[in-house]
Amino acid sequence: QVQLVESGGGLVQAGGSLRLSCAASGRSFSSYIMGWFRQAPGKEREFVASIGYSGAGTRYADSGKGRFTISRDNAQRTVYLQMNNLKPEDTAVYYCGRSIVMPSTTRPQDYASWGQGTQVTVSS
Repeated sequence: QVQLVESGGGLVQAGGSLRLSCAASGRSFSSYIMGWFRQAPGKEREFVASIGYSGAGTRYADSGKGRFTISRDNAQRTVYLQMNNLKPEDTAVYYCGRSIVMPSTTRPQDYASWGQGTQVTVSS
């Protein structure tokens, strides 16, 4: 069973950058499609980005295209989300999860092993 721990969130001004990390414990990390999601107060959890087994096959929500980059290091069992040009509307708790369906989707119910999340706050 894989366990995920997110980190790297914080308070940043609009236009700034953050790099989120999601560290996995357990085996078979490289066999999982991984995804980043976010949840703002009062809103549903929404898809941000996903990445295939070897780092190929990335997918992004329209909100993050051109600003966010997802990557992974299977040797370190870690997936990253580089976020540039952050906007106040990016404020949310960010979660990573592993896909439990194939092909992967953008629906949070198709992911599991959620961590505790990491708070990202972007001030205007």
